[in-house]
Amino acid sequence: MSRQELISPEGLRVDGRRANELRRISCRASVLNSADGSAYYEQGNTKVLVAVYGPREPRNRSLAQQDHATINVEFNIAPFSTSERRKRSKGDKRLLEISSFVKQTFEGAIQTAIYPRSQIDIYIHLLQHDGGTLETCINAATLALVDAGISMMDYVCACTAGFIDETPILDLNFVEESSIEVPNLTVAIMPRNGNIALLQMESKLHSSKLEDVMELAVEGCKHIHRKLDQAVLVAAKDLADKLSN
Repeated sequence: MSRQELISPEGLRVDGRRANELRRISCRASVLNSADGSAYYEQGNTKVLVAVYGPREPRNRSLAQQDHATINVEFNIAPFSTSERRKRSKGDKRLLEISSFVKQTFEGAIQTAIYPRSQIDIYIHLLQHDGGTLETCINAATLALVDAGISMMDYVCACTAGFIDETPILDLNFVEESSIEVPNLTVAIMPRNGNIALLQMESKLHSSKLEDVMELAVEGCKHIHRKLDQAVLVAAKDLADKLSN
């Protein structure tokens, strides 16, 4: 797909959004009774379900860290989530890559020293894919970790941004991600202090454009933070109502 097709002369993208507009976000916590914490998260047509278990005793005690918790992340893609319609093995490169990025992100955000000799398991299931997989996984995992009551220094909020012609664009969908013409930058921040928890790029972007793209992604992260905070408040109110009845 050419650049001209990705943004119309009226400034609209293929899904009708403006350049600086996020996809619609819908999320809620406490969706699984069997997990210590859970979350369902939609961003556009990308849909993710996350379950968190722990802190709990490590399955392999010999690998337990004496002074902090071990974080384990498993990422799976439902066979019906993409047009490929195939089941991926646990050794799939893309699955391991996403798991590694999420693990690295939360190792710097979770206060693991509070939970020595324990393990925190984060299971992520991609139910539908339309771009922004890594950002939605991080946002959903944040909500699930908060729901589990696991101590973190701050929320971790992630968003993608790219560049078409002279226009930075926010929150890339699948069509935009698939275009070799569009650089794809994923940024995750801790909104309270603005620290960057993750910065990942899958294609080349000229250094003169990087600042504008990063600023747009950070603004997207701040908006996502407000959405996650609202979901946490709703879940807390629901729990309070159940306890009072």
